[in-house]
Amino acid sequence: MQSKFFTTLIVLLVASWSLTAQTSLRVNQILQEKCASCHGGMSPAASLDLSGDASAMISSLVNVTPANAHAASEGYDLIYPGRADKSYLFRLVQDGLEPFIEMDAAEMSATSHNDEALGLTSVEKELIRQWISYGAGYYGTPVEESLLEDYYNNGGMESFPNGRPAPPDPSKGFQIKMGPFFLAPGSEGEVEYYQKYELDNDLPLEITRIDNFMDGNSSHHFILYDYNSTASAANQQAGLRLNPDHFNVGLVEAVQDPTDLILPEGSAFFWGANKVLDLNSHYINYHSVPYKSEVYANIYYQESGIAAQEMHAELIAKTNICIPNNGDMYTQQQIVNYPLGDIYVWAISGHTHQLGAGYKIWEREGGQTGDLIYDAACYNGLPGCVSPYYDYRHIPFRYFDNLLPINMSFLNGVMHEAAWVNDTDEVVCWGDTSEDEMMVMILMFLTDIDGVVTDVENPEAEIDILNAFPNPMTESTTIQLSEDVGTVDFILYDVLGNQIRAIRDIRDNQITIERGNLSAGMYVYHLENEAGKLFSGKILMQ
Repeated sequence: MQSKFFTTLIVLLVASWSLTAQTSLRVNQILQEKCASCHGGMSPAASLDLSGDASAMISSLVNVTPANAHAASEGYDLIYPGRADKSYLFRLVQDGLEPFIEMDAAEMSATSHNDEALGLTSVEKELIRQWISYGAGYYGTPVEESLLEDYYNNGGMESFPNGRPAPPDPSKGFQIKMGPFFLAPGSEGEVEYYQKYELDNDLPLEITRIDNFMDGNSSHHFILYDYNSTASAANQQAGLRLNPDHFNVGLVEAVQDPTDLILPEGSAFFWGANKVLDLNSHYINYHSVPYKSEVYANIYYQESGIAAQEMHAELIAKTNICIPNNGDMYTQQQIVNYPLGDIYVWAISGHTHQLGAGYKIWEREGGQTGDLIYDAACYNGLPGCVSPYYDYRHIPFRYFDNLLPINMSFLNGVMHEAAWVNDTDEVVCWGDTSEDEMMVMILMFLTDIDGVVTDVENPEAEIDILNAFPNPMTESTTIQLSEDVGTVDFILYDVLGNQIRAIRDIRDNQITIERGNLSAGMYVYHLENEAGKLFSGKILMQ
């Protein structure tokens, strides 16, 4: 319920603040024990004295420019609140813990700072990283050292057991990251964080593609916002935080699965110089051990002035919902008629939580409900599927061939509807946790299509797939292809991108996939023919 959500938020905030001094003291203790023998006394190495108390440590490290000329030129601080990768001190001592950090020879200290020299344990290095990630003493950290000890010493699970996803070619894009943050096992293992993230781009950019990487079975969503102004961003605290900032940001994307958003040719997100993003990740630990949560995004760009049209995105929420606990199907609708004029819809999706039983979107014309244009229970959101199945954790995007023209005005627009079944002991209302509920529509559109290539039914699809049935599957599913597809290869991946099955040189236009020993969850498959044409789709195994 609403009151439950706000009570939970207040409890978490108070817990975070109560650990502020405790964590800063512990980091100070680590630095004194492992570093102050060199960085202390009358002539501390590199003129950096770490022998003082926690308050002195913060003053001497946080937001302080390092003496190393290369590190200073990169915009690093000794400790950069919220960003371990931009914290020069952590870069020197992390010794491979943070794969996002690639050390340049010019920033290496004359003194060795490896594990053997410092004696820092994995838990101690992680505690320093977490202290930085949550604000470096200003805002505290909700991470208990005992949770980190349990993860590193007794074994835990992580979003990317095979390491960091490959970043783009630096001439074409860059990679951003949120996390890691650690979740306790069981009912306490759920959290939704926000994080201000500065890009430091000197020139405006046109974003043409965003590839998102997350654990599709444990991540509830990843949302990328951008700040409306640098002033608004400057007023927001650094580091992982629990409180949203919806008044000062706009939507860029919102996904629930590892999704590649490849914008129609001729369109792009327009980002100004020195862009600041606001990242939002929601993870749930379904495991009996600690869980290390991370999200990566590869962002591809081109120079400003190439794209003909700007891509827009809106997150539209109906917040005044309360679902009665009578076990019956309950629905709510919302008419969306923002005065935007004529728009051209590229993609739509929706969002509910675990009580969700369905989500749909209709067009509206002349004040009347028109065609059903989206059904989240169907493959790729296309209404009329043979075997509808609604999974709130994996709601699909629908991409429109030639883009869908809609007039947004007083009598025209769209209407979305969510359905729920509440068989719990309590009425459930709007809220951010998975025990609360939501009703959200994601709308991505252009205001003009002049200069845009609009044939984008599926951003990755060049092979014509007719059907995948049943999907979700239990024991097997059959993929039906067009007659002229030729010889194809079928490759199956888990949500982390690991190839787990391959069938080569398929000459039939009907492919039957047996489950075998595969566990329940979401899988991604690629089909590729001899000409190199590709289709990418998803299969849910129950």
